[in-house]
Amino acid sequence: MQTIDFKAEARSQVGKGSARATRRAGLVPAVIYGNKQSPIPITLDANKWRQLMHKPGIFSQLMNIEVNNETHFVLPRDIQQHPVSEEAEHVDFLRVTKNATVAVGINVEFLNEDKCTGLKLGGVLNVVRPKVELNCPAISIPEKITVDLEGLNVGHTIHISAIDLPDGCTPTITDRDFTVATIAAPRGGLGDSEEEEETETTDESSESSDEDKNDS
Repeated sequence: MQTIDFKAEARSQVGKGSARATRRAGLVPAVIYGNKQSPIPITLDANKWRQLMHKPGIFSQLMNIEVNNETHFVLPRDIQQHPVSEEAEHVDFLRVTKNATVAVGINVEFLNEDKCTGLKLGGVLNVVRPKVELNCPAISIPEKITVDLEGLNVGHTIHISAIDLPDGCTPTITDRDFTVATIAAPRGGLGDSEEEEETETTDESSESSDEDKNDS
């Protein structure tokens, strides 16, 4: 993922009153913390940050934030938003080093829904985890992980072990092979045409088996 450069200004005052004044001035209060260094209160241009924060995968987006001619290599960790306007009210950035490993929620993308046997029969893709938290190298955080649905039938469960993860990335959950998605039967079960199709397939298999026995 490409690193984004962003300019910020140092913030001399902190606290609720100062934060409100900052927002009235068209800025977003924020802080850079972590890596055993002192926190740095900063302000962001509200318009520029608004354009950036609504992009998919913002919490896996590496950034170079320049403050007073000093660049900080960071990862957005928390965005506090107004409950009505959804405007950013405060942002936390975590300092990272290029050889660090960070835990990040990665979006899951499902491919070949049109080639999924279960969905063609009327099944439903039940997404249990639209994001999966992975331990990733800071310099190579993936934008997404993909699941190929081609050929999967109703009742199939997709576990994390069935997904090819990018090099260096591992699940943060290690005590179980957790479920990412399932192909569930439609409410009310399969329709008559689907049941007939399955019955015909079963009958054909039985006939073939009987013929094999007779031939032998």
